Amino acid sequence: MEKKPLIYFLCTGNSCRSQIADGFLKALGSDKYEVRSAGLEAHGLNPRAIQVMKEAGVDISNNTSDVIDPETLNRADIVITLCGHADEHCPVITNKNVTKWHWGFDDPAQATGTEDEIIAKFRAVRDSIKNRIERFLENGECGGI
Repeated sequence: MEKKPLIYFLCTGNSCRSQIADGFLKALGSDKYEVRSAGLEAHGLNPRAIQVMKEAGVDISNNTSDVIDPETLNRADIVITLCGHADEHCPVITNKNVTKWHWGFDDPAQATGTEDEIIAKFRAVRDSIKNRIERFLENGECGGI
C-alpha cells in the first residue's frame, strides 16, 4: 500500500480555521491524503465552526483540539499555516523535505456583532477555506495563492 502524503494544518488554537480545513480535506480528498490539524495552543473546538461545517455537510464534531506534535510536524509532507500568528511562531521543522505554505484567513472567532453577523463571518471563512482546498485538490499545489 502506498503511503498517503501527510498534510498538517496549523493555526493558533486549533479551534476554527485549522479544524475547517481538516474537515474539508478529509471530506473531499481523504482518499489521497492523511490529514491532521493542530495549534500552537489547544483552545477547544469552536461550536460555531461545528455548526457552519454541519451546514456544509461535513461533521467535525468529533474532532479534537490538539497542540502541535513535533513528530507529526517533522513527518508531514506539507505543513499549511492558516493564520499569521501560527506562521510566525510555528516550531522549527527539522525535516528538510517538508513543504510549508501559508494560507492566511481571518479568525472568525474574533468576529463581533449580532449572532447573525458572527455566523456570517464563520460562513465566509468556511467558504474561503473550502475554495482553497478545492483548488489544492485540482492543482496539487496552492502555496502562494
